[in-house]
Amino acid sequence: MNEREKTIRLWFDMWLNQQDMGIDDIFAEDVIYTESWSPQYNNRKTVKHWFQEWNTRGKVVVWEIKQFFHKGDQTVVEWYFKNEMNNGSIEEFDGISLVEWTEDNRIKALKEFGCNRNTYNPYQEGDIPQFKSQKANWF
Repeated sequence: MNEREKTIRLWFDMWLNQQDMGIDDIFAEDVIYTESWSPQYNNRKTVKHWFQEWNTRGKVVVWEIKQFFHKGDQTVVEWYFKNEMNNGSIEEFDGISLVEWTEDNRIKALKEFGCNRNTYNPYQEGDIPQFKSQKANWF
């Protein structure tokens, strides 16, 4: 396993364990981190605060890596995510993270993209699409 994959696995493990095991080591100080539903954190200090604060409100119960793709200073990781919030809500979705690296293999940018797991074929009943009127659970 290469160093970049180890770094991403460590980040996911931090969430699963609800423990900072090296945020200062894996993110550049001026990192830009964008969640799939729009929040954006513009430095390591804010990423660290978000991580600590979020873990008081819920728990990541699954963050399973499916595969990695590497090209130059970028990595794409495909994953499945599930959390349980203290208020009883449960969120789960498939996703991809686009990671950009510094020369010393720290994360300088990370963008998450989510995909609703409740998929369907809108053409199942014929040539006219029948769309569901539901939003993705995490939006």
